Amino acid sequence: MDERIIDVDGNEIIISVDGIDDFEIADISFEDAEELEGDLIITAKYLNVEFGEVYPAEIVIEDGLFKEVIPIITDDDNELDLDYDGILIPGFIDSHIHIESSKLSPSNFAKAVLPYGTTSVVADSHEIANVLGIDGINWMVEDGKYVPFDFYYAVPSCVPHSSFENSGAVITSSDVKELLKRDEMVALGEMNFPAVLSGDEEVLRKIEGAHKLGKPIDGHAPLLSGEDLKRYVSYGITTDHECTSFSEAIEKSRLGMTIMVREGSSAKDMDALLDYDDRLNYLIEEEMAGNAVIESIDDAMSIPPFEILVCDDIDAEDLSEGHLDRVIKKAISLKINPKEAIKMATFNPAEHYGLNCGAIEEGRIANFALVDDLRNLNVSKVWVHGELVVDDGKVLFETEIAESKPSIVLDEVKAEDFDAKMEMSWTNSLMDETTNVFAIKAYDSSILTEKCEETLLVQDGVIQPDLNKDVVKIAVVNRYGGNNIMNGFIKGFNLKKGAFGASVAHDSHNILVIGTNSEDMAKVVNIIREHQGGLAVYSSEEDLCEVLELPIAGLMSNRDIDYVADKNRKLMEAANKLGCNLTSPFTTLSFMALISIPHFKIINQGLFDVDNIEFVDLINNR
Repeated sequence: MDERIIDVDGNEIIISVDGIDDFEIADISFEDAEELEGDLIITAKYLNVEFGEVYPAEIVIEDGLFKEVIPIITDDDNELDLDYDGILIPGFIDSHIHIESSKLSPSNFAKAVLPYGTTSVVADSHEIANVLGIDGINWMVEDGKYVPFDFYYAVPSCVPHSSFENSGAVITSSDVKELLKRDEMVALGEMNFPAVLSGDEEVLRKIEGAHKLGKPIDGHAPLLSGEDLKRYVSYGITTDHECTSFSEAIEKSRLGMTIMVREGSSAKDMDALLDYDDRLNYLIEEEMAGNAVIESIDDAMSIPPFEILVCDDIDAEDLSEGHLDRVIKKAISLKINPKEAIKMATFNPAEHYGLNCGAIEEGRIANFALVDDLRNLNVSKVWVHGELVVDDGKVLFETEIAESKPSIVLDEVKAEDFDAKMEMSWTNSLMDETTNVFAIKAYDSSILTEKCEETLLVQDGVIQPDLNKDVVKIAVVNRYGGNNIMNGFIKGFNLKKGAFGASVAHDSHNILVIGTNSEDMAKVVNIIREHQGGLAVYSSEEDLCEVLELPIAGLMSNRDIDYVADKNRKLMEAANKLGCNLTSPFTTLSFMALISIPHFKIINQGLFDVDNIEFVDLINNR
């Protein structure tokens, strides 16, 4: 191949052709390039997220898809005539989220996260499914259709969550198979490992149905390790978002699981999973074992060891300050390359779930955002299916007030219903004594708990809390018509007065309340009952009452994020006034009944030892 440089109207053009000496310049025809056609044409710098490159391009959008992405080759950026300063990036995808945990309807959730660049979610609606069943799932899908946003769903796999407690619905393996046939259902939702490892036939039929339809299966395997983990993975379960240590995540990753690094309102695992020293030691070990060749430590450390960033559960107050943009920026602060961090919330989840988005690439859905740069990620504009939906940070559409979905069937409760009683002999009943009880130990910013033993005073046959030892009362109230109440004790909340509770209690969503006294606990539950769901703080001593009404299945408000976030702040202030100093007290409380998370929980049928899968008596009689 020979080359010759020619001059055409002052422009040097290189001609490469065989036998160029015999080639006549007159044979060359120069014509204007075809004019680009589409619904929207943007000239701007963009992030090719798959290959980690930023360069200018003409981007053509038609019928909601990227029709053409034509790179502009230049040695001088100053010569570019760009439509926007900044960089276009793919819209973010939160690929493991429970929308209900935000207390927002899907349409209001979309309106809340779009200004931060999120354009899609893969939502597991097992919260509302455990309350209302398939009707609840359908309600979520329909509400999401009112807004410009891509809602994908994972079909809830555990409804009811367990056979040990009361919930509002049942979704069978046959139901799951039918749901998985729907286009918006892109996966089978998180599988609790005890049911899988025990060989529960109904659970295995759900897994089989997902495999037959080619849908991925999400995992839920906190602290699972060794041979049990290998068995769990052998069923074709592909993700885990419950890792709380680097070693746990690496073990699962080595078995082929896609690791989701979670950073939500209560569960914050990124610091542990992206710990610099752990990553460095891992790289050194891999190189010494001959599994990696490291030419630059800095370059190697900038590549994340895991694939996806998610929120899982996030409340409205946190959402009012950011969504995945904040999670990505935190990953960057932990020395992850900005392009790689963005890839963890765009291209990688899209590839895993087979979504036709996640990249600015021909043929993909035109969901994208304009940011100032890749490190600060300040979002100014957002497009969904090629339509501008956020401009200068403001959402360009309104949402409607969603219909209520009543779900609470409960008689009015009394203070004595929250007394943990102990049978006493006639002699002992004449004096106070003590007893040893098993209590829950909760931790800030974690959904893991421990079982602890506490010695508490018994007065008139009622076991008393001990505020000096941070031991307060906790109760679960069956809200599905049974009226039964289970009482226990908990420490870690530092509550000094009053009570607070919620109709949000994963995953069966009975009413959960903690308090220093039975009277205030009863008041909280009756307030929630009156509003057909909600969060409430009450103290007769402080003359204090704050409520966030949740009329949609007792899980969600029909108001927008401004209202919900403001109410959340007032509830937080009220809880703080009563002594509770947790980062997110209602979110932490909501996991005290989740018996798929170690180690010790309370449900409406009793105290539950998660590790041994058995009920435990409140009083230790040993």
